[in-house]
Amino acid sequence: MNKLFRPEQIILKDHPEITERIIQEKIAEDPSILGLGDLILKDKERIQPRAGRLDLLLYDPELNKRYEVEIQLGKSDESHIIRTIEYWDIEKKRYPQYEHCAVIVAEDITSRFLNVIGLFNGFIPLIAIQMKAFKFDDKIGLVFTKVLDEMELGLEEDDDNEIEQITTRDYWIQKKASNETIQIADTVLVLLNEVSSGHDLRYTKYNLRFSRNGQFVPYLTVRPRKRKHVVLALKTAKSDEIDKLIEENDLDDMGYMAKGSKYRIRISSEDVTLKREALKEIIRLAEKKYND
Repeated sequence: MNKLFRPEQIILKDHPEITERIIQEKIAEDPSILGLGDLILKDKERIQPRAGRLDLLLYDPELNKRYEVEIQLGKSDESHIIRTIEYWDIEKKRYPQYEHCAVIVAEDITSRFLNVIGLFNGFIPLIAIQMKAFKFDDKIGLVFTKVLDEMELGLEEDDDNEIEQITTRDYWIQKKASNETIQIADTVLVLLNEVSSGHDLRYTKYNLRFSRNGQFVPYLTVRPRKRKHVVLALKTAKSDEIDKLIEENDLDDMGYMAKGSKYRIRISSEDVTLKREALKEIIRLAEKKYND
């Protein structure tokens, strides 16, 4: 009978052969070892404009979400935290069509820095992972433990307080959108009323919502942008029928978000004219599936 033994913990920072690059390669080979799900490697050593290089960029296709990962052997420190947040911010601004989360990986995340990191959580989606290394004979095993998780924030569409944040059409035109994109939202309202009548458009702080008999419609919102398009969001279970309509009509699909069960489609004034019937059918299916 083999004897059980306690593996020896080692400090990678003091190891003569193990480097951050080696750890980076191991995570790149199998991102799931971080414990963040079945992620895909998008890039490593990603050059940042007027900054350094992001260690790893990982992607969750189900959530349409990217993770900006920075690795540090030894203790996490101020520069590690600042660098991680800086790279997260750069990527978020460059690719706003995705959700983004900053990920700090270090051998030792002290209570002091855990408290500092925790202050950002809720404002910056941030995860802290502590990495431990153990020696088994001539092999080294890595264990990753999440010590700070991303704070879950409510979707803006589902904010119970949103009814208290009613704005106006002028507010949206002046601050967040344009006449052209507000008119696209008007056309979406027409399409919705052709599916089922009696809706009107309400202007809230975060997006434009549709109401019927004084109640917000829960499955459909629209968010006008400054430039020539709106983002149509449909809260519904994933559907082969909707997927087919999006693909066959070459609509600008921003990806289905499993978290929140939501389709997002970027539509222009040309879309609501040339692809009117397809959009109307998508709205009809979303309404039906939500009410089933």
